[in-house]
Amino acid sequence: MALTPDNDTAALDEYVDAVDLADEAASKEPTKTWKLDFERGRLGGFIDGDDALRQYIAKALITPRDRFAIYSDDYGNDLFDLIGADATPDLLDSEIPRMIEDALIYDDRIDSVDVSYTNDGGTVYLTVTVTKADDGEQIVEEVAIDV
Repeated sequence: MALTPDNDTAALDEYVDAVDLADEAASKEPTKTWKLDFERGRLGGFIDGDDALRQYIAKALITPRDRFAIYSDDYGNDLFDLIGADATPDLLDSEIPRMIEDALIYDDRIDSVDVSYTNDGGTVYLTVTVTKADDGEQIVEEVAIDV
């Protein structure tokens, strides 16, 4: 029996990889949540996976940031302040995509956000394309915001 370890690190590498995978799995938040019926203003059942992500996107986009004590300062968006102001079309073109990305990118399930919009007087119609972090698949969600 040798007093010094041999240079075979395969067992140590295997252990470190297993710990890293366990840490990664433990750090992912569950996606199962209540299903919101936006039209009737009711809860009904549960959703998970892509449906939960779609609901998160829609809910974050229709919720003004810093207006409701129930939500953290990170939840929602600042669009309502911008669109209600007397903003130029160039300012809207630069700020709306940035504000939408800022509202959504903090969710661990989202890797990137792409936004297109039309402004029809008192309603902004958003088309948000989100690339999922886990598999690179894209989800497209359309939301109308009355301002």
